Amino acid sequence: MTGAARRIGRAIALALADRGYDIALHYGSSAEAARTTASDIEARGRACHLFPCDLGRFDEVRRLVPAVAAKCPDLSVLVNNASIFEKGSLLGTDADLFDRQFAINLKVPFFLAQDFARHCKAGSIVNLVDQRITRSDPAYLAYTLTKKALASLTEMAARELAPRIRVNGVCPGLILPPEGKDASHLERLAAGVPMKATGSPEKVAAAVIYLVENDYVTGQLLFVDGGEHLV
Repeated sequence: MTGAARRIGRAIALALADRGYDIALHYGSSAEAARTTASDIEARGRACHLFPCDLGRFDEVRRLVPAVAAKCPDLSVLVNNASIFEKGSLLGTDADLFDRQFAINLKVPFFLAQDFARHCKAGSIVNLVDQRITRSDPAYLAYTLTKKALASLTEMAARELAPRIRVNGVCPGLILPPEGKDASHLERLAAGVPMKATGSPEKVAAAVIYLVENDYVTGQLLFVDGGEHLV
C-alpha cells in the first residue's frame, strides 16, 4: 500500500496485519516512520517489506508494483492511500501545483491499479478518496478535481476489472488535521458535521477492511465522515 508509514496509511497497514496480511509498505521521505511501522507489523507476527519510491518520478512508479510482486508473489490487495493536499483556487493555482496534484493524486493510483491488474490473477483495490467530492470548494480546486476524478476511476475500473478484481473507495472526512494544524482545527469544523465529532484513522482502516473482505462489493464509495457529505 502507498503512503503507509504515517497517519491514516499506518492505521490501515496495521489493521490489515491484524487480519493476517503481510504488508508491502511504500514510503516516500518518511524512512524512519516506515521502519517503526514495519517493526509494529512484525510484532504482530506478519512480514513487512519496505519499498521506497518517489511518486513524483513516474519511472519509479512504474517499477513499484513489479518489485512488490517479485517479493510478494501472493499479492492480492492494493491500497492507494498516498496523496498531497494543497490549497489553491482557480486564480491561485499555477501549472506546477496543478500538475503536482494530478500526478500524485490521480496518475499514480491509475497506473498502480493498471500494473496491479496485470500482475495479479485476483484481488482487491481500495482507493482513498475524500468526502470533498460531494462539494465544489474552490479553495482546494485542483485537489478536489483529482479526488472527483479518482472517484470516477474507481467506478470505471470496477466495471472493467470485474469479476477478477474488485475496486472500491473510502471517502474520509474530519479524521486528522492537515500538516501544520492541531486538533482544535478539526474540532471547530466538527460542529457542522451531523455526528458532531471527528473520526480516527482506525475508523477509516475499518472501512478498508470491510471493502477488502466483502467479496460481493465493488464500485462503491464508502463515506467515513460522520455524515459530512450530507451537509
